[in-house]
Amino acid sequence: MTVTTGTARNGRRPELAVWKFASCDGCQLTLLDCEDELLPLAGRLRISYFLEASSAPGPGPYDLSLVEGSVTTPQDAERIQHIRAASRRLVTIGACATAGGVQALRNYADVAEFRAAVYARPDYIDTLATSTPISAHVPVDLELHGCPIDRGQLLEVITAYLAGRDPDIPAHSVCFECKRRGTVCVTVAHGTPCLGPVTHAGCGALCPAYQRGCYGCFGPSNSVNFPSFVPLLRRDGMDTLDVVRVLRTFNTGAPEFDAESRKQAGR
Repeated sequence: MTVTTGTARNGRRPELAVWKFASCDGCQLTLLDCEDELLPLAGRLRISYFLEASSAPGPGPYDLSLVEGSVTTPQDAERIQHIRAASRRLVTIGACATAGGVQALRNYADVAEFRAAVYARPDYIDTLATSTPISAHVPVDLELHGCPIDRGQLLEVITAYLAGRDPDIPAHSVCFECKRRGTVCVTVAHGTPCLGPVTHAGCGALCPAYQRGCYGCFGPSNSVNFPSFVPLLRRDGMDTLDVVRVLRTFNTGAPEFDAESRKQAGR
């Protein structure tokens, strides 16, 4: 993402908007949980639209929009077009917005069948057959991964925008974070299945630090090697169904995870 300066134009502070689509609100709460860090930012920007925090939304246009959640209804698909048109920069936050979220499991099933089984009047439910990331519908300036996102990375994106520079978001895998914090590899030491080698960094290798395998919360890293990685999972005790299931969680709709899970399921 190449950002232009966040300096106020025409004497006004840059305007921030936070939007929700199909999601659990966890990534929005990450912003609210920043607490003290928000105080210095509040003096440099104006939060114009954030229904999680304020009932007085501003009309825009917005200098920076943070979008949480996936597109799951025709109304969502229409609304994101209006948001994109009203935003100078649009950043998607979290697994739902960047990969369709856990709700993208619908992409492998018959949604009409689910709808008929769950709702007494399924004809009242207006939904799409798939759950898709925001980037499938509009151009996105930056994708911030995680389920939920990391508060440090979120603050980096906002402050980088205000400073007029590119955000410094790592592109390496969780394995790099394990090495940096001195965590013994759970796969090598204990034979524990771990998605760290194919997962984007950002969590600080939290699960491996507690002797648990990575679950892939931050989605696929910038370079994945499934032909070498899947045999490693099988060596550590996973069968085909296990491999499919571990790839179909928070980031099941990510192209890399989706393609490999379909490949494994078709065997």
